[in-house]
Formats: sequence, structure tokens, C-alpha cells
Amino acid sequence: MDKMFDFALTGELLGLDFVQTALLAAAVLGLVAGVLGPLVVMRRMSFAVHGTAELAFTGAAGALLLGVGVELGGLAGAVIAALLIGLLGGRESERDSVIGVILAFGLGMGVLLLSFYEGRSANKFGILVGQIITIDSTNLNLLVGASVVVLVVLAVIYRPLLFATVDPEVATARGVPVRLLSLIFAVLVGISSALGVQIVGALLVVSLMVTPAAAAARVTASPWKATVLSIVFAEIAALGGIILSLAPGKPVSAFVTTISFVIYLVCRLIAWLRGRSSRIRAEPTAEPALR
Repeated sequence: MDKMFDFALTGELLGLDFVQTALLAAAVLGLVAGVLGPLVVMRRMSFAVHGTAELAFTGAAGALLLGVGVELGGLAGAVIAALLIGLLGGRESERDSVIGVILAFGLGMGVLLLSFYEGRSANKFGILVGQIITIDSTNLNLLVGASVVVLVVLAVIYRPLLFATVDPEVATARGVPVRLLSLIFAVLVGISSALGVQIVGALLVVSLMVTPAAAAARVTASPWKATVLSIVFAEIAALGGIILSLAPGKPVSAFVTTISFVIYLVCRLIAWLRGRSSRIRAEPTAEPALR
């Protein structure tokens, strides 16, 4: 615990190349997660993020066993999961059960594949909870490239996607391809979930993909303001988590999830204080009417 606030050691570690690469990767991931997060929350896809992350874990475990890039395996697994969720969970009433089936299968297969791996146990642990020392220039290039693709595709479909999210029945009546947009968005979420595996791990990707957006939704109803706040919160959690983890040498995910949770609690408190203030202001005007 004495190393937790060793700022001198933290400053030294911040000068290392792999730490700077990890910070850049976290900044990119925070941007993508912050942009997608509000739509994930509005579309009630938080559970889907967890499901795609589990198959990202399966793909990463398979890649680790085969000796190929973990990031590529995770990306393939997450995309497959997203396609399965989009195709099999078309009806909202079936979505949760489909995600649960995929999540359980992915986690079980991932554990099985890891059991065959005879290399360093740290590599196994890193897939689950993140490991920033594994992020190199190759990983960073893939992350940046995939993030650009996600953001460009989202920019193209954002307006009809937002329309389909807010009022899917009217959007369908207006000729908006709601099913296709849902499938494309599921793939985008899958790609983004896979990108977070090496930083926060497959088990805790939700802390960046959902928690910042859920916090933003507590303090604003505007999709644009929620997106900006979500990006800010995700960046604070991702970058802050890495910086705080340097001196103690503990998993990044523990700090990222803690920062995200604290931000969420603060936003809930702000929302409660606003609601309380509004009720107090409304009380004097309501009394004469009762008389």
C-alpha cells in the first residue's frame, strides 16, 4: 500500500515507452467507448457488451494457444459474438436469453482453451483483467485502425441509428432499416469490446463501455451532452486507471473500474440533489392550490 502514492516512482514509469504506448491506447479506447456508450445504454445493450467480451476472451485464449496475436483472436471472437447476438436476438424478448447462452458458451470455451496453454500464467491472467505491458506498436496500430473504422461507420449511420434507438416503431414505418442498423451497431460494439481486452481484460470491459455512459445519463437527457460527458468520464477512468496502477504494479482493471464506479456514484448524487431541489422549489407553489 505504501507504493500506491509513490509519485516519484509513478513519474519515472511514465517516461517508459511501453507505458506511453499503453496511455495512448487507453486514450483511443476511451474515445471509442465514450462515443458508443450512450447508444449502448439507450438501446439496453449492457448485457450484450458483456456477452461479446466473453467471446473476445475465447478468441484471445485460442490465439494465445496457437501462438498468434491475442488482439486478432479477441477481435475475431467479439465480431462473431456480435453477429450471433444480432442474428439470433432480433426480437427484444429473446435478446437476453441469446446473450446468456453466448456468454456461457464463450466463457466455458475460453476456460477450456486456457487449460491447454502451458506458457506463462501471467498471459492467462492478462486476458481476463488486462496487461498493459503486452501493448506494443503493432497492437496500437491495430487498435487505432479499428477505432477509426468504428468511428467512421458510426458517423455514417448515427442519425438513423439514433432515430431507430429512440423510436424503433416509427423508424420502421419511415423505412429506416432498423434490423440492419442493429446488426451493424452490434458489430461495432463487438469490435470495441475486443479492443478493451488487453487494457481492462475481457471480464471488465463493461467498466469502460457502459459505466461512463450510465453516469452521463444520470446528469443529462441530451444525447449530444451525454456523449461528451461519456467520453470525458471514459478518458478519466482509462488514463487514471493506468497511472494509478503503475507504482503498486497491480492490474489496471481494478483502478479503471473503481474510478468509473466513483464517477457513477457522483453523478447519481448530482441527479438526486437536482431532483430534491426541484421538489423543494415546487412545494410552495403547490400549497395554495391545495387550499
